[in-house]
Amino acid sequence: MPAKPPAASAKPAASVKPVKIPRPESHAALVRRARRINRELAEVYPYAHPELDFENPFELLVATVLSAQTTDLRVNQTTPALFAKYPTPEDMAAADPEELEQILRPTGFFRAKARSVLGLSAALRDDFGGEVPGRIEDLVKLPGVGRKTANVVLGNAFGVPGITVDTHFGRLVRRWKWTEQEDPVKVEAEVCALFPKSDWTMLSHRVVFHGRRICHARKPACGACPIAPLCPSYGEGETDPEKAQKLLKYEKGGRPGQRLKPPADYPGQPAPPMGAG
Repeated sequence: MPAKPPAASAKPAASVKPVKIPRPESHAALVRRARRINRELAEVYPYAHPELDFENPFELLVATVLSAQTTDLRVNQTTPALFAKYPTPEDMAAADPEELEQILRPTGFFRAKARSVLGLSAALRDDFGGEVPGRIEDLVKLPGVGRKTANVVLGNAFGVPGITVDTHFGRLVRRWKWTEQEDPVKVEAEVCALFPKSDWTMLSHRVVFHGRRICHARKPACGACPIAPLCPSYGEGETDPEKAQKLLKYEKGGRPGQRLKPPADYPGQPAPPMGAG
């Protein structure tokens, strides 16, 4: 059985005080605080990675499109059958729409997703020689592909740095007062300005990992958060360490994460049972 990743170090609630940020916080101070949070998260999540299973850029592109409004785990349970039947853009573009919809049904919004997958596959076949392009300008022209999906593909399939602004990322960077923007494009621009380009992709993974595992939308586990002393929103969630510990999700709560086929260099978890969420 693979070794479990190190657990986050919980800090006793009594020793944690919410950080007091001067208003307005200087840009230099914001940069220092943001980069310290990133360094702390790097220690907590040294194994941070994309949680969608994929073996090539096409699989990652399709899986990311399918991940809208569902969990990565649900997508990972769905894509093996999908890619076994339609392994290439040419195969996917020629799929029978009703058969494709039935495969995608577990991911929700399956009719719209089937249209997007058919459309992007046809575009790859017709406009890009059956290959996923490595430029954001080309990716965002594909049906169903926005900047978030494009940055996921560029950062994880092509090594091109990018910030991925999903719901977790946006929630956390607003809690940390890195930005007050709601629009994902504006969030991306303001957060990018705080970090060197080389940090962007891994920062995205760390923030999303933290949002899924500890800094939840409804009940953030403040009392078990390793970066609580740096967080101006400390206290929005449960501050009692024992109660907060019970809120932890995935491997930090003793349960596996989202991936069913972790890469060889990831000290991952045993595969979760089918239907786990």
